Amino acid sequence: MTHSLMSGLNGMVKYLKNTITIIVLLCSAFSLKAQTAEEIVQQLRRKLQSVDNYEARGKMKTNVAFIKAPVATVKVYYKKPDMLRIVNETGISFIPKGSVNINLNSVLLNTQNFDVIDVGKNQSGLRVIKLLPKDDTADIVLSTLYVDEKNILIKKSKTTTKDNGTYELDMTYGKYAAYGLPDKIVFSFNTKDYKLPKGITLDYDDGSKKNEERLKNKKGTVEITYANYIINKL
Repeated sequence: MTHSLMSGLNGMVKYLKNTITIIVLLCSAFSLKAQTAEEIVQQLRRKLQSVDNYEARGKMKTNVAFIKAPVATVKVYYKKPDMLRIVNETGISFIPKGSVNINLNSVLLNTQNFDVIDVGKNQSGLRVIKLLPKDDTADIVLSTLYVDEKNILIKKSKTTTKDNGTYELDMTYGKYAAYGLPDKIVFSFNTKDYKLPKGITLDYDDGSKKNEERLKNKKGTVEITYANYIINKL
């Protein structure tokens, strides 16, 4: 009986040792396969580099406290590396300067100009990567990317600039995900950092400077939902 018990215990110990060895090996293999932040950024860069140009059609919805703007049909034109133009077919487009001129392509296609900082994963499981410009005179102070590591897609970004405040972009992807192009994009910004274009006046303006500042110190969003892209045909 004692011999049988000892044999059973020895067998159990051997089984546990083998199991632990397998777990260690699997963890080691996973660790070896884990991508660094630099590798993820390079993969994002390669995906964006596959797009030389595009023309897209979509609907733009503006949500800003002091401006009443109808849903507009827009065309968006892009040409590598950083030309991005949004044309509103019905009039003036209320698009913050920073969200157009400081786009993800202009950052990611010039990653050699940024230090890459790995922050780890957030509660949603997205890889958080910060891009810090090496040039102190650059307009961008800091860009933070929230990346779907499995699909190599930027789901959200936050960019702080010297001259145009801080802008956030939220992206939703569909049939153009292979190119890194979203089906929907939402620009979020603080309206106090935005200068009104010529010809635009404030709603609910009583003529006082105080009221103008109160109205402008709010968060604004611009949503663009794309109907289709024409890629690399221009």
